[in-house]
Amino acid sequence: MASQRIRHIVIVGGGSAGWLSAGVIAAAHPGLKITLVESPDVAPIGVGEGTWPTMRDTLAKIGVSETDFFRECNAAFKQGSKFSGWMTGQEDDYYFHPFVLPQGYSETPLAARWQERHPDVPFADLVSFQPHLCAQGRAPKQAATPEYAAVANYGYHLDAGKFGLFLRQHCIAKLGVTFVQDHVVTINSHENGDIASLQTRDHGAIEGDLFVDCSGMQSLLLGKHFGVEFLSQKHVLFNDSALAIQVPYASDDSPIASQTTSTAQESGWIWDIGLPTRRGVGYVYSSAHTGDLAAENVLRRYLKETGTPDAGSPRKLSFQPGYRRQFWHRNCVAIGLSAGFIEPLEASALALVELSAAMLSDEMPATREVMDIVARRFNEAFTYRWERVIDFLKLHYVLSKRSDSPYWRDNRDPASIPERLSEMLALWRHRAPSRYDFGRIDEVFPSASYQYVLYGMGFRTEFNAADQRAEIAQMADGYFREASALTAKMLPALPSNRELIDHIRRHGLQKI
Repeated sequence: MASQRIRHIVIVGGGSAGWLSAGVIAAAHPGLKITLVESPDVAPIGVGEGTWPTMRDTLAKIGVSETDFFRECNAAFKQGSKFSGWMTGQEDDYYFHPFVLPQGYSETPLAARWQERHPDVPFADLVSFQPHLCAQGRAPKQAATPEYAAVANYGYHLDAGKFGLFLRQHCIAKLGVTFVQDHVVTINSHENGDIASLQTRDHGAIEGDLFVDCSGMQSLLLGKHFGVEFLSQKHVLFNDSALAIQVPYASDDSPIASQTTSTAQESGWIWDIGLPTRRGVGYVYSSAHTGDLAAENVLRRYLKETGTPDAGSPRKLSFQPGYRRQFWHRNCVAIGLSAGFIEPLEASALALVELSAAMLSDEMPATREVMDIVARRFNEAFTYRWERVIDFLKLHYVLSKRSDSPYWRDNRDPASIPERLSEMLALWRHRAPSRYDFGRIDEVFPSASYQYVLYGMGFRTEFNAADQRAEIAQMADGYFREASALTAKMLPALPSNRELIDHIRRHGLQKI
């Protein structure tokens, strides 16, 4: 079997993870046979409505029209995240984590000059134009800007259920993916332990050379069949529950937010995502710190405070934060929830799907003989990536000054802070996060993201004299003025989020 060529990829599970994986592989490997098996008995989770800007490249590579995507997936533009109440919980407590780099970020240090001269101005508001676009509900491009091109960097908000169906149709019609709607009843193995085939209820055995587990939290292949250990991260990130609800706008012309809004609560945080026809709202919380009834009361209070019409009962979701010890074992690789899940604070779930599918496609093993080499590299890369996601999310909690509940006090307990993050925080007391802290080409979060969160939450760095030299200060002041000038130029020139989305739905965008 060692010299057996890889000719047939079998994906178990649909939804966003399964169909994105199918699309990415099929677009890059037209000679491979790809079969996706999706059970009619298992509904997709249907949450995960935020993406990173990487999704633009992913959709373009698999040949999706951005116009069709907007029309079919109830999509909207996302330009970053707004965090409210995370530092003190007071009314004026907010900061932005935008998708564009600070102006001049790669040219000169900015944080030292900001801290010295402008500490009363939110860091992101001074160094970037994008928070101001978000605050004014502006779109990241104009009606004449072609598909996937941008004036300001952007990702998407989308209806996850519609997204999976949209991708399925595209993969079948345009990329030649074979779709089998059936329930997997057992896994058949080769003598060497590899998966030989999936035994289905109505279609018999479906053989393959490489199996991709996109079966969600049940992790049918990697977890249940192979027994690969799940590494809980509950000791670091406490949230394990969510109440999700879809709510209408007050009127048909209500503004559509240009960012995900995350509002801290006594035992977690509430997401608020604007789509063209509705908002998706949910409370992510720790079951060790509050009960479901109390959590629902918090969610309803938030909806009332934001003037939201009553929309029925929320849906309860439970999850264990963590990831698998390995993501690729023998001839099986897990992508999506089958690989792990961490609370959706920075929309990392779909991004990790994209990264996983891209690496699998780029490193597709030619034969079974080399598969173990590729698997080892894949496991190293994604263990690193999951650890960095956990560090970055924990950073938001560690920096909070809230002490109004056990939840926030427990989150700052040094015993709950990963060792690498503790070391980074010690370094950042004396210098800003930099490229030396994150040396990989495809870092999940770049150093600029850490600066946005650190300085957005009031972290102070004792900068040395080298960072405060006159020439550096002068350059930084110039970039601050540049960001301000771009803000003044863009605000009147860009349409609102709703205006541009309405235009796309009626007239479409030009092709590049």
